[in-house]
Amino acid sequence: MCKHLDVRYVFFAFLAAILFGTTGTAQALGPSSATSLSVGSARIVIGGFALAAIALVLWLRNHRALRSEDVPSVPISRNWWVVVVGAAAIIAYQPAFFLGTATNGVAIGTVVAIGSGPILTGLFEWLLFRKFPGLIWVVATIVAIVGIWLLSGVGGSHPAKPSGILLSLGAGACYAIYALSAKKLLLDGWSPSGSVALIFGASAVGALPILFATNLAWITTPTGIAVAVWMGIGTITIACIFLAIGLKHLAASTVATLGLGEPLTATLLGVIVLHETLSTNSIIGLGLVVFGLLLIGTVKARQPRKVQSEVRAHEAAAS
Repeated sequence: MCKHLDVRYVFFAFLAAILFGTTGTAQALGPSSATSLSVGSARIVIGGFALAAIALVLWLRNHRALRSEDVPSVPISRNWWVVVVGAAAIIAYQPAFFLGTATNGVAIGTVVAIGSGPILTGLFEWLLFRKFPGLIWVVATIVAIVGIWLLSGVGGSHPAKPSGILLSLGAGACYAIYALSAKKLLLDGWSPSGSVALIFGASAVGALPILFATNLAWITTPTGIAVAVWMGIGTITIACIFLAIGLKHLAASTVATLGLGEPLTATLLGVIVLHETLSTNSIIGLGLVVFGLLLIGTVKARQPRKVQSEVRAHEAAAS
């Protein structure tokens, strides 16, 4: 019975990674009139409000659901700026990510954004808090940088556009800023569901005027509605719920490894569904970035399970 439960939770965690990995392809299959800014804003508005609504229901059922029982909560009036910074990072992540995938393809754009995120998180944490991530992180960073360099197509017949690489790296930087903001709220005593509600709720409010400022004609079509609902509910709300189920019952190292399903899914969908072609250098680069993520996963596996689970849930929610 126990083995059956373990397999089920592995399935939930891996399914969450697969859902996260479909975003680039979903946007590519959407209406041609749907801009990256409009799609990204719609994703945040729909998914963010849905997550905030779920957190509100949990709070109504249990008034302590939004705060940790172990750490006294810092009033939101004292760290509102953390919520604002985290929400701004989520909003900025969307156009940077989708423009990056539109420029260089879903496979390359997604792997660069996802691969650079944990690396930049460690770098920012090192610079801001003087907390050295460790030698394994340094090795993983070097490996991933080499992989991104190969992905750029240097020396190949079809090099990736530098602007697309920079946009994907920008998405990775936004991810890092969000992850550190979420970690700050967790350390201040807010529960994972409470901090998700605060940051994603604020990002949904902030993205709403941006969404209405864009051309929304695409969202009135059947395909556009399907893309918007999938982006918001499928790749944010449902994916985060599945991830939470897995995190509750699996070791952090297991979840970190299963998270590699996200870039792998994006690569497979890009090649099979969108018929993207990858050079030999790009294939090697993809492998190096994935290997770097595996090394970073071993660093995170050394963290206490509770802290690791909370941080991992936040990191995955931002992608």
